[in-house]
Amino acid sequence: MKKWRLLLLVFFASVIQAFPCDVCKRNQPELLQDINHGTGPQADSEYYIIGGAVLVVLLTLIYSVKFLMKPGERSPEHIKNMILKSSPEL
Repeated sequence: MKKWRLLLLVFFASVIQAFPCDVCKRNQPELLQDINHGTGPQADSEYYIIGGAVLVVLLTLIYSVKFLMKPGERSPEHIKNMILKSSPEL
């Protein structure tokens, strides 16, 4: 039980620190004012870089979930079949 309390305390402390202070809010562009600390993007080209990074992360998330749910490998010699067959709880 102590582990869960400590974990929740650390989680809530990190969430509180994620909100920007008043000075950082004032220095951020309008689009990113309530997101993070610091100055934010300085040029318009940096928004394209951020957008590209977000796109890569989203595609990675989508494909990782897709291939975890339905990997498509049907060969009986595939390693996933050896692992799944040897696991007693499945």
